[in-house]
Amino acid sequence: MNRLSYLLLVATGAVLPLWTAHGGELVWNCGTNTQIRGKFLIAEVPPGEEKAGGIASAEIDLAEWDGKPVGASIVARGAGIAKPLNWYNGLKFQFEYVDSASGEWSYPNTQGRLGDFPAQTIRVADLVAGVKRRRARLMLGLQETSGKVAFDLSTLRIGEPTPLWPITNQNHKCVYSGKAEALRRGVMSPSQSMTVDDFDTLQSWGATLIRYQMGRNWNAQKVTPDLGEYDSWLDSRLDHFDSFVLPEAVKRGMKVVLDMHEAPGMKNEFNEWNMLHDPAVARHFVETWRRIAKRFKGRKGIYGYDLVNEPLQTAEAAPGCDFWTLQKRAAEAIREVDQDIPVIVECNGMDSPWAFGCFSPLELTNIVYQVHMYLPLAYTHQGVMWKQGESYRAYPDESRGWNKEYLRAGLRPVREFQLRHGAKIYCGEFSAVAWAPGAGEYLRDCIDIFEEWGWDWSYHAFREWEGWSVEHEGPKWSGLAPSSDNPRKQALLKGFRAK
Repeated sequence: MNRLSYLLLVATGAVLPLWTAHGGELVWNCGTNTQIRGKFLIAEVPPGEEKAGGIASAEIDLAEWDGKPVGASIVARGAGIAKPLNWYNGLKFQFEYVDSASGEWSYPNTQGRLGDFPAQTIRVADLVAGVKRRRARLMLGLQETSGKVAFDLSTLRIGEPTPLWPITNQNHKCVYSGKAEALRRGVMSPSQSMTVDDFDTLQSWGATLIRYQMGRNWNAQKVTPDLGEYDSWLDSRLDHFDSFVLPEAVKRGMKVVLDMHEAPGMKNEFNEWNMLHDPAVARHFVETWRRIAKRFKGRKGIYGYDLVNEPLQTAEAAPGCDFWTLQKRAAEAIREVDQDIPVIVECNGMDSPWAFGCFSPLELTNIVYQVHMYLPLAYTHQGVMWKQGESYRAYPDESRGWNKEYLRAGLRPVREFQLRHGAKIYCGEFSAVAWAPGAGEYLRDCIDIFEEWGWDWSYHAFREWEGWSVEHEGPKWSGLAPSSDNPRKQALLKGFRAK
């Protein structure tokens, strides 16, 4: 959904070329609870001072990597690092910069270390190509947590980033069986059970696709639950899909994506699926899809099996459990049961468009590649992911470069992947909050691009949360009210009826 960083293996090349006003060395600005001792930068935050944190920063020159992916590494050791107040904070080894082309901030950061850890190399990378980030701030330390970390400044390196998952099959051409169908256009389902009125409404709108989300507790505490309890919950969702959702869809000529919105094992403190680090949970994930494939083999109306919603990998996974390999294992398990049902795979970075720049296709038939479109996040999610006053950002905004061509450029890595591999692309989510000025035009421009490039699509979301609902409108989060007609709904209905 945004420019979350990958944690990557970084080539250990030359020492980072540094920019300062004082010649060849970094000038560190040491804040509260940080200091430099010899070659070490040390952050030590006592319990009770988590909000104060301990961050040191220095300006760096990234001109050599202007418009290119960039990564850095450093050796560090830690002691007693507590769980941060927010998952995206904690241990900090972070770039911070403003894209001079769009004015959008980015904060690529390393994550995933708690407690004690011995001296080891930690890494951070920003794989977003095309951004203008010539000067950036490098930030080291602890944020919203307590503990101690020591960085060996003599080991700071930069180089071309190499991902933590396989880069392979780069010359593969995708194969699809059956006749080509007209584009499918639709919505994400409600998170609760669907009703006859839901289907009647979508049919009257002209929708032909539903992404049926099997999810719960989207923002709940991220701990590993009992897998038996997970299976019981998942079976209840599959039963509703089997007995009601699929028959109602078939009756109306719609197709349904079976979306695993919550995977076995849930997520850890850093928003990664636990199955990336627990081989037993990973096996359960694979076997769950084998079981689903057996249950629904031969059933009509299924658009495809969406293996896992918005994968995010920021640390090295257990062997065979990286986000790409896990989806490959699940797809192979499905293919052992059913050779024809489409399998939908997603990209890293929470299925962000830019992550397709280092993504590999699967050498299996009938694989659909999904992307989620929330660019620019500062527009689509304004007032959702951070507090905001009464002033909202508009679309289009030429002063920020936010226009249709900006959207097209953001989606370009997906388009290039599509053309290189002959891949079928499905945009499973796109949206803008109800109060975002110009949201109707934003949706129209997104849909125009999807249609131009031949992508199926589903809007996020139908009768889920009012902030995304085209059946509500209002000037702010607390002022939403039911709406029978508004620019966002007009854009969506026009898209459904496109020929």
